[in-house]
Amino acid sequence: MRRSRRRPLTTLDGTTAVITGAGSGVGRLLALGLAARGAKIAVWDLDGEAAERTAAEIRGTDGVAEAFRCDVSDRADVAAVAEQTQRALGPVGILINNAGVVSGSRFEDTTAEQVQRTFGVNALALFWTVQALLPEMRRRDRGMIVNIASAAGIVGVARQTDYAASKFAAVGFTESLRAELRAEDSGVQTMIVCPYYISTGMFDGVTTRFPALLPITAPEDAAEKILRGIDAGRARVVFPPAVLSTYAFRLLPVPVAERAMDILGVNRGMEGFRGRQPQQGTGVRQDQEQMGSPRGHTR
Repeated sequence: MRRSRRRPLTTLDGTTAVITGAGSGVGRLLALGLAARGAKIAVWDLDGEAAERTAAEIRGTDGVAEAFRCDVSDRADVAAVAEQTQRALGPVGILINNAGVVSGSRFEDTTAEQVQRTFGVNALALFWTVQALLPEMRRRDRGMIVNIASAAGIVGVARQTDYAASKFAAVGFTESLRAELRAEDSGVQTMIVCPYYISTGMFDGVTTRFPALLPITAPEDAAEKILRGIDAGRARVVFPPAVLSTYAFRLLPVPVAERAMDILGVNRGMEGFRGRQPQQGTGVRQDQEQMGSPRGHTR
């Protein structure tokens, strides 16, 4: 039987980390946390100005960071920015696919453009970033690929048809990639992250019926859980702990599982969804930060 080579990352000093959607939210916090651990940070974001602000914040604490504007749904753009990143900061040792979008609408109200954008950012971008950065990790026989999915990648809920489908894709992609790397005895690791709602603004308006059981996590807490998972070399990070019960639900008869989900109230949580709203005075051009937009992406 093949044994896993999974191991904790003992040091990040000098390691180059790429974080997508790092201009704000959890991505920014992950960038700051990894920089504090000694990593060199490549801040990728569709909003180039936001990316530069994060990079400048890191440099202000004597860290090393470069900002790159990148549309992660565009394969050619990803390939070009990956090359620029490695020229500027050296071989990439950590890739965090953090960028994400959500429509939050009923299936019949979700446009074709929103569906394409959701899959472009939440699912296909993982293929493009990993295709661009995995070969060098494999050559060096070390590295970690972190894909931030969602609890919606474990069980689908109402008003998340495109989002849940894209996150199921992210989970399946990560599991299959991990299986390939393990079969080849590669030193490159993967980690899938499946959180419940995080209060970054991406899911503004959502509610939780039992906040003690299924709390909406603060961005700082979410980032810390992910960073601890990276430190420990974990394969999966799921939070809050109650989300783990959704794996068991899938073993139950469908009517029983649906009743359990109804009791938890998860199919009603999106009814008040607004998503990240334009900042006052910025008008419609603030779509770079608006999760319901078919153009912007961050987390």
